[in-house]
Amino acid sequence: MSVATVLEEEETRSLEAREFGFWVYLMTDAIIFALLFATYVVLSKNSAAGPTSNELFDLRHTAVETALLLLSSLTFGMATIAMTAGRAGRVVLWLIVTLALGLGFLVMELLEFHGMIAKGGGPEVSGFLSAFFTLVGTHGLHVAFGALGIVVMTGQVLIKGLTLPVRSRLIRLGLFWHFLDIVWIGIFSVIYLPGVM
Repeated sequence: MSVATVLEEEETRSLEAREFGFWVYLMTDAIIFALLFATYVVLSKNSAAGPTSNELFDLRHTAVETALLLLSSLTFGMATIAMTAGRAGRVVLWLIVTLALGLGFLVMELLEFHGMIAKGGGPEVSGFLSAFFTLVGTHGLHVAFGALGIVVMTGQVLIKGLTLPVRSRLIRLGLFWHFLDIVWIGIFSVIYLPGVM
């Protein structure tokens, strides 16, 4: 066996170990979100004398946020397809579109938080609002870190090309991004829809 073959096999084993480690990380993140969801469900009716979800939530605003995030999952999928085809330029293009949609989501979320606080619905007002801001804010923080990851990956694709390690990192980042979409669907279904009904 040549040295190049041994190095390639070792690199493949190393990347497989990282992918397994990333799955473990996603599972721990899922546990964190499950705990935050459970906390929200317990505290969701504890609005004290503060505003309720029906007074604070705007389902149209949240629907636009949802559309942006779900579209970003689609565009990340397009980047993955382009990666499989070996088209680095297309990967970069789709990553930039994904980044723009993710940043649009974050801006809308910050505007929502600002509007709620302006109406007297800050996180310190009640157990309901503390749980809401913690859960939705934690998700938003994850989206911000995902957006940072997209910037880094775009740079790596431009500088290094679609090498095996870059492909592996891009797949892991895609898993993270799609995971955030799944969590958001849970947030939309558990928090916003029941909150306005």
